[in-house]
Formats: sequence, structure tokens, C-alpha cells
Amino acid sequence: MSKSSASVALRGALSYCVQQVQVHDYVHYLTLLHLPVGLRTAAFTLRAFNVETGRILESAREPHLAMMRFQWWREALDGLYKGKLLEHPVVTALSPVIAEHKLSKLWFSRILDARQSDLEREGAPRTMQEVEKYVENTASALLYLTLEAAGVRSTSADHAASHVGKAEGIGLLLKASPHHSLFHHTYIPIEVAARHSVSQEDIYRKVYSEGLANAVLDVASVAEAHLSKAHALAGTVPSAAVPVLLPAVPAGVLLNSLEKMHFNVFDPKLARGVNGISPLWMQLQLKWHALRKTY
Repeated sequence: MSKSSASVALRGALSYCVQQVQVHDYVHYLTLLHLPVGLRTAAFTLRAFNVETGRILESAREPHLAMMRFQWWREALDGLYKGKLLEHPVVTALSPVIAEHKLSKLWFSRILDARQSDLEREGAPRTMQEVEKYVENTASALLYLTLEAAGVRSTSADHAASHVGKAEGIGLLLKASPHHSLFHHTYIPIEVAARHSVSQEDIYRKVYSEGLANAVLDVASVAEAHLSKAHALAGTVPSAAVPVLLPAVPAGVLLNSLEKMHFNVFDPKLARGVNGISPLWMQLQLKWHALRKTY
């Protein structure tokens, strides 16, 4: 392929990545717009990888087809680090990003491993610790990769990213409860639901009750605790890491929306706008934090 053809292909691939994030992950689309221009391309590409692998479970329908897609992405990931690219716009876009920023293969692998394990698990997670491990290996891992792309090598930034990822990951899993119930799936742990006399079938049937609200409150409280820990680390985080941690803002908005809706994850207002508020109001909040260099 000539240089001009390769350049055209790369531009098309990057455009595809931005479009995928805008359509399937709008909250992060808004967040990434506040990153420095030099980091934005890498971040959109990483988020597109997350979109592609995150949608395997719902797009494949049959478990064996999903497993085949996971295997394809494993081969694509191996090829990215060996200079043998499989044909896919996200792979095309990732290649120069990985090469330029020397991104760790470990975090990509953890995202794939976590998603595949999620597919293989029967029923809901048993404990809150299982949920925290899942979001650490998906949402937090994605933030670690973005920090690498930003050139940030900092233990305090990694710790903050871990907590932000867990907070937003848990919140988004709760928000997606109506969608998950269509597949007879939930991320409200069995032990938490049992504590409040809520059955898995009640969740799948979207039966709202005081018990369910209390179970959701328990899960949301864990997310809130992680968000508080992330904020407590703000003074120790390098300035270059702060824009990467902006997902803490919509994470806080989502938890506030849940509280206002009395922790009813099936309240249709939660799905309106962005995390329960208007897109404009979310943009203003992100802009305000970005200008103040806070998260």
C-alpha cells in the first residue's frame, strides 16, 4: 500500500472510531472532547476498542459466536504487537497509537479476559468484590491505557484512575440494568440481593421494590466510596493526568441521578439525556471542571 493510500485508510479508521464512540458511548464522547488535542486521537481509538469488545455479548447473541469474536480480537491484538494487522478500522487506528505511545499489551488483554469471563459466568456475580474486579479490569484498565498515551507514569495517577474506573464502571452497570435484564443478566451481586430479599427473577422482570432500592443503594455506595477516594487523591495527581480522569464528573452525576430517583434503576428518567441530565448541562459541567483543571 502506498503512503497516500495508507494515510487515507488511517483517516477513515480514525473517523470510524470517533463515530463509534459518539453513537455507542456518548458520555465518553463528550468527555474526550476536553482532552488535549495531541491525546484525543489515541483516546478515541482506545474507547472505540472498548466499544467493539464491549458489544460482543449483545451483537453475537449466541455464546459460541461471541467466543469466536473474542478469539478474533485476541489474534488481532497479537498481530498489533507483531506488525501483522488484521483488517478492521479499529485495528488500523490502534497500530500507530500503540507504536507511538508504547502502550502495554497487558491492559488490552485484561479487558478481553474480563469480558470473556463475564460471558462464561452463569448468573449474576456472587459478591461485590467480583463486580469491583470486573470494572477494574475494564473501565480502570482503559484509563491506565489513556494515562500511558498521555505520557503519565505516576503511582498516584494510577490509584486515582483505579478508583474513577471502579466508580464509573459500577454506576454504568447499574444504569444498564434494564438492558441487562433482557438477557436475564444483572450486576447486582447475589449476596447483596439476598440481603434485601430480592430474587434474580424479580430483577429480570424489572420489579421495583424497597428491597431492590436498598440493594442498588448498597452497590451505588461502593461506587460513591471509590469516587471519594479518587477525589481525595486529587492533590497528588500530576496535572497531565487530570483531563484523563474527567470521567469522574459524569460518574458523580450518575450517582446523584440514582439517588434522586430513589435508586430505581428501572426509572426511565435515568436513560434520558446523559446519565439522567441534559447533554448541555453535562457539557457545561465537564467544561467547568476542565477549565478549573479538576475532576
